[in-house]
Amino acid sequence: MRAVRERCAWTQTIDHRDLVPYLVEESAEVIDAVESGTRSDLREELGDLLWQVLFHAEIAAGDADDPFDIDDVARGLTEKMVRRHPHVFAGAVASTPEEVLVHWNAAKAAEKHDRTSVLDGVSEHMPSLALAQKVIGKAEQVGVHAPHHRLADPESEAELGDALLALVQLARARGWDAERALRERLRALRADVHAAEASTETASD
Repeated sequence: MRAVRERCAWTQTIDHRDLVPYLVEESAEVIDAVESGTRSDLREELGDLLWQVLFHAEIAAGDADDPFDIDDVARGLTEKMVRRHPHVFAGAVASTPEEVLVHWNAAKAAEKHDRTSVLDGVSEHMPSLALAQKVIGKAEQVGVHAPHHRLADPESEAELGDALLALVQLARARGWDAERALRERLRALRADVHAAEASTETASD
């Protein structure tokens, strides 16, 4: 990566922002390989995704104000994973996945002590369905629940997929934007979460 950055005229012009579309594309291709590809496909796509990490780290290494390199990235990741697995690297005990999650969340809360909302750190750039699932989970932590709908009652994951397709087809037939509709409802749900947090904070003052 260092040699390519130094000697490739195209690579020398690229910055972090320029790489974002490639990162999205390579991540999607890893998902394709996991869900419907071969072992060879997965090995190749993981390599392509790793190249994106190396590329970003090499760009960062050349930053005049705050440089860091791939070793710094790896070191930071190692330290974080050690902190978040005290049942592996320290004396804590966790014999079930639920107990592991308790340790993970406690360590994460200690690291992110400056966060003021359960929604802090939830990227709005996630695909809308993944974002919806994340926001709904966070909302439930503060007692806010997404609205129920009579159509939202499939009995299996396959039926859920069919229901989602049917709703998208309905949106298409009526000239609605399914992506926009979901994101607008998510904005309303996020506003409800912030209102609930503000109310709790006021009550505790």
